[in-house]
Amino acid sequence: MAVIRRVAQAGTVESSDIMITLSPVEAGSGIEIELESPVLRQFGRQIRKVLETALQEAGVAAAKVYANDKGALDCTIRARLKTALNRALEEEVKA
Repeated sequence: MAVIRRVAQAGTVESSDIMITLSPVEAGSGIEIELESPVLRQFGRQIRKVLETALQEAGVAAAKVYANDKGALDCTIRARLKTALNRALEEEVKA
């Protein structure tokens, strides 16, 4: 099981992109998704499904996700989430 250890972000708010911010939450609190999008009514359910599926595939059971979508395709959503996950799960380097 992967545990989100710190806040991490990936993506932009430019057209056809999505900015995703992952934040840690208490274990067992589940996945909370806050989504903003100009196409929320048409594609909100699909965007949430892509985010939830990608998190489950990565073994993340608890996280807060803020996603600011600007019309991103599913492949872009997955890529941005994967990048944010890599940053959120990365071990801190001690000097």
